[in-house]
Amino acid sequence: MFKKKSIFTFLRAQVAAFLGGLTDYGLMILLTEIFKLHFTFSILISGSVGAIINFSINRFWVFKNHSGYSSCINNQLFKFALVVLGSISLKSFGTLILQKTFQIDYRIGRVITDSFVSYGFNYPLIKYWVFRVNEKQSATE
Repeated sequence: MFKKKSIFTFLRAQVAAFLGGLTDYGLMILLTEIFKLHFTFSILISGSVGAIINFSINRFWVFKNHSGYSSCINNQLFKFALVVLGSISLKSFGTLILQKTFQIDYRIGRVITDSFVSYGFNYPLIKYWVFRVNEKQSATE
């Protein structure tokens, strides 16, 4: 049903997301609790740092392709930045809605929001748009 390579790619992507997310989440807590920034600003800053880590791991380990990507690193960075902007916006807005509407602590709301954004937004866009491989060359692998 699923190709072994697709499963390993998905699992590696989850490791990259976990490492970037752990950095992101920890920095969000630090900025909010210690430096007293509002959590929406903390998410913006921590999400940017987590994104740098996530991009690096994705490019050089998860989606590394010996046959070549369909776009150069500058295009990938631009596309990734767009995905990150969307992701950070969705995470900030989702966390804020859960906190204001349902009085869910921002730390818990962030975890809930992250799970939806990561699987439904980030992974598909990163895999099929940012790190898309050349179709001709990938068919020969």
